[in-house]
Amino acid sequence: MAETNGTLQKKGKVEIDREILLSIINLATKEINGVESLTNDYLPFYKKLRKPKNEGVSIKFDTNGVVNVDVYVRVYIGYSVPDVAFRIQENIKNSLNTMVGIKPGKINVHVYGVACDEELQ
Repeated sequence: MAETNGTLQKKGKVEIDREILLSIINLATKEINGVESLTNDYLPFYKKLRKPKNEGVSIKFDTNGVVNVDVYVRVYIGYSVPDVAFRIQENIKNSLNTMVGIKPGKINVHVYGVACDEELQ
């Protein structure tokens, strides 16, 4: 958009590929301390065989164009699951907002396991 005499004029349309959104969400999740990995454990067996590109992340757009996010993670033992989940939600929200200007709707974090750090054993 360009500004002319204090008014905004629309110059076109911006499209963002679904893979870009998945990558942003993936990186925002992995940045959080306590996250061991994203996981596809929620998928049925036959879908795991294909090795989906969006490991551990599912995005859906509702009828209003709002993006809803589901993230499936494993966390390290010793971390507070509610705290890690909250920080994941906040980081995804901030990353989508600053990088591509999207304010997501729901951000659901599903914890599918707890991993022991090998150094602790």
